[in-house]
Amino acid sequence: MSENRVIRPWGWYESITSDEGYQVKRISVNPQSILSLQKHFKRSEHWTMVQGIGHVTKNDEIIELKADESVYLPVECIHRIENRSETEQLTFIEVQCGSYLGEDDIVRLEDVYGRA
Repeated sequence: MSENRVIRPWGWYESITSDEGYQVKRISVNPQSILSLQKHFKRSEHWTMVQGIGHVTKNDEIIELKADESVYLPVECIHRIENRSETEQLTFIEVQCGSYLGEDDIVRLEDVYGRA
């Protein structure tokens, strides 16, 4: 396991690279898991699926993403991803761009794990 891997209730993420104004993460979502419904005020995100099938909430629509497909999530877009598979891990690459990339720029609107 990578030493910069951050464990979350839904899976894990790790930063691949970052510099001023951007960060690239690899994110893995466990089977039957879902991230919080959230938005950011200071960054956009671009997600590219590399393994599994993700069900992405982007504002009022649900988008099914398979390997080699992607979605752009602009600043203040309400979003999350769900892994509905019972057995397969879901992995995607997230490219964040913005003036601030800290984890405290997450505004959670819903969270099945009880986080604020």
